[in-house]
Amino acid sequence: MYDVIIIGGGPAGCAAAVYTARKRLKTLLIAESFGGQSIVSDDIQNWIGEAHISGFDLAKKFEAHVRAFSDMVEIRMERAVAVRGISCTEDRGCDYEVETDKGVKYQGKAVILGAGARRRKLGIPGEEQFNGKGVAYCSTCDAPLFSGKEVAVIGGGNAGLEAVIDLFPYASKVYLLEFGEALKGDQVTQEEIRKNPKAEIIMNAQTKEVVGDAFVTGLTYTDRKTNEEKLLPVQGVFVEIGSVPNSEMVKGLVDLDTYGQVVIDSKHASTSQPGIFAAGDITDDPYKQNNISAGDAVKAALGAYNYLLKREKQSPAAEK
Repeated sequence: MYDVIIIGGGPAGCAAAVYTARKRLKTLLIAESFGGQSIVSDDIQNWIGEAHISGFDLAKKFEAHVRAFSDMVEIRMERAVAVRGISCTEDRGCDYEVETDKGVKYQGKAVILGAGARRRKLGIPGEEQFNGKGVAYCSTCDAPLFSGKEVAVIGGGNAGLEAVIDLFPYASKVYLLEFGEALKGDQVTQEEIRKNPKAEIIMNAQTKEVVGDAFVTGLTYTDRKTNEEKLLPVQGVFVEIGSVPNSEMVKGLVDLDTYGQVVIDSKHASTSQPGIFAAGDITDDPYKQNNISAGDAVKAALGAYNYLLKREKQSPAAEK
């Protein structure tokens, strides 16, 4: 029986683990890998304290920091597939069981969800091949890498429009491709984009293939009205068609919003289920950023600690 089980090895999961360890809570961290979504980024420029760092190097630092607390944190490189309440009583609430893809079941008194999200992908040829080599999924993270280059943004919702705005200070030309006949994002942002001479909006565009050699050199799409296939000579492709939170494991256990995001109380990172906390891209926090994920995870860890103190009066791990 662990005091806390943390799910996820990105900035949220790792930050939570460091803080639960410092509170002397017996902690289990379950993660498929370390680093989170930004591990594919070649140059992260907004992680506080690092002017430039690759996603790979940042992931190594996350792992090293967590492993420095090996006396309190046990690590299992597995994928959590289900979280269930067990041994529930009216006065003390529930303990929890986390099952992994290896069929192993772990038990804890509290759970912190930091499993993040996965980017919704186009599913077209070249997308995976050039991921991190011109294909990007985070304009806030990667826009500065495309200074002086022509880029395409896929998606006419708010995410796509905001990506275009992020790229204006850097890119020489920004194509915005929308599958339908109208942009779906905020009207004010649409007007801002239409006024900028760097922008070109292409409607009824069905993306077909990302092309290139070592890096992206172009994007092909079909005009859905004329069935004509066209090539855009771009050096970058930003896929901004939304993300999918990795929340399937807690469906029916905690409240999720219409997008499948875990609904949290932003003050304490708590969920609708006592003893379960969440941080990062799995939650309904509108700002999906590494720094915010880490900060919210600290709240989650402190929230879990206070929850256990209230429930147990004193953590068994603290007594040891």
